[in-house]
Amino acid sequence: MSTNDVELPEALAELRDAFLETPERDRLQLLLEVSRELPPLPERYADAPERLERVQECQSPVYAFAEVDDAGVVTFHASAPEEAPTTRGFASILAQGLTGLTAQQVLDVPEDYPLQLGLTKVVSLLRLNGMAGMLTRAKRQVREQLAAAQV
Repeated sequence: MSTNDVELPEALAELRDAFLETPERDRLQLLLEVSRELPPLPERYADAPERLERVQECQSPVYAFAEVDDAGVVTFHASAPEEAPTTRGFASILAQGLTGLTAQQVLDVPEDYPLQLGLTKVVSLLRLNGMAGMLTRAKRQVREQLAAAQV
């Protein structure tokens, strides 16, 4: 699914537009600034990071979990080391962009969203694959929780 097939939720669209409106040479700096905005993990996860799922596509130890509440609203939690600011920036984009969406809105986010940020010339494809891995996991976790709620 690409951008043409679905309208992005406001927060994800705003983040994408911020990157695309930034000159290419400054986009990495913007990603580093966004990395500082990654929300801390809630206590229930902070003391038990193993409750979060390891994102194997990331070279750094990144853990993430998309939580669906009883109203069907998603909160995306992630931890990424400060010494991996690029990866932390991607986790922060997803935390800001997915949190507060409905489960269906998360499932409708285009798979190519990481590529839509205009970072392909400033970060490696391996790093972009890490963000794609976080998004893929978030969607799978949402689907699993929706299925469990229907049982």
